[in-house]
Amino acid sequence: MKIAVVGGGSTYTPELIDGFARLRDTLPVGELVLIDPAAERLDVIGGLARRIFRRAGHDAAVTTTADLDAGIEGADAVLLQLRVGGQAARLQDETWPLECGCVGQETTGAGGLAKALRTVPVVLDIAERVRRTNPGAWIIDFTNPVGIVTRALLQAGHKAIGLCNAAIHMQRKAAGLLGVPPEEVHLDHYGLNHLTWELGVRLGGPDGKDVLPRLLAEHGAALAEFLQMPLNLLERLGAVPSSYLRYYYRHDEVVGELGSKPSRAAEVAAIERELLEMYRDPSLDTKPDLLSRRGGAFYSEAAVALAASLLGTGSAEGRSADVQVVNVRNSGTLPFLPDDAVVEVPAAVSRAGAEPLPAPPVRPLMAGLIAHVTAYEDLALDAALHGGRDRVFDALLAHPLVGQYREAEALTDRLLAHNREHLAWL
Repeated sequence: MKIAVVGGGSTYTPELIDGFARLRDTLPVGELVLIDPAAERLDVIGGLARRIFRRAGHDAAVTTTADLDAGIEGADAVLLQLRVGGQAARLQDETWPLECGCVGQETTGAGGLAKALRTVPVVLDIAERVRRTNPGAWIIDFTNPVGIVTRALLQAGHKAIGLCNAAIHMQRKAAGLLGVPPEEVHLDHYGLNHLTWELGVRLGGPDGKDVLPRLLAEHGAALAEFLQMPLNLLERLGAVPSSYLRYYYRHDEVVGELGSKPSRAAEVAAIERELLEMYRDPSLDTKPDLLSRRGGAFYSEAAVALAASLLGTGSAEGRSADVQVVNVRNSGTLPFLPDDAVVEVPAAVSRAGAEPLPAPPVRPLMAGLIAHVTAYEDLALDAALHGGRDRVFDALLAHPLVGQYREAEALTDRLLAHNREHLAWL
């Protein structure tokens, strides 16, 4: 089995390699190709990957290349984890929105729109080359903003599915609080990427007993601290929101917090520099503890499980479906959204793809915000595909974290000024 990772030079990649090495019985990788234009970083990451595999007794071949077409040829799955513009662009995404009194964040609000505009054309070009070179391969997108990027892929007819680590991170958190193995916890996780709520927490499977009331009653304070939200908000919701919802529920407070401390981008850039120095050590053959501060917790477990199910090496070797939280076409799952919206929901995943599980009722308090952000994502994708200042402005005006004419005008000007080198239509 051959797996190709586009963006394989990321400091993130050893997390993924660690999962491939530990979970080789679930996903028997025979060849791993790391693809990245950054040759020096790629050499460093490739060397560490080989050492991690060797330490685990894994005999998979690890190759590195800057040649996308050569790297994806013959791959069973192509994982996308790229960052157009690198950490420098992320730093801009987190900075200029604050100048307008809006959240500066790389996947949400105006910064998230900038990332979508840079990313969608690049991802679609990669996907077209996968289709020409290796049309049978699954494309697994971990590149943010996952919902918009996955929708672009599906709208263009690609064999694609989106993945985020938010659900598996929450599953592990809930399991730890409840004192049960993670595989016993099933989440009723519904919404959009980075805009979800746990509407139920079930033990034993999708039809198991819902212990969400117990989780909130006994561990609400721990969850509130974890999510950086007030406990009484969780109690009023009767659900566990994604940590990204603090940008909506605590917008003005968060803007103040973000403006008073170094950006997350600056922090990550410093961590990356330190990680790369560690990765160069020829004696290092495990992922370092520092990597946990880089982000993407449990990404490897989620990615391995998804790839295994899609390629038929998961439960019962592909004869049955595995339930996993993924980003897929709505197709009536949330009845208040268009069928072609991309939602983040539990789905039965097999070689045939992902079939969303029936959703529980979603309260208007949540459904209204989901519908609002879906409308923004429609406009954001239109701007990413077709360009134009007016389309960028419309998307910003429609976003619930912007929503005002003066702010949308100012944000549009700043977005375009900071992204000229990445937007061909400019």
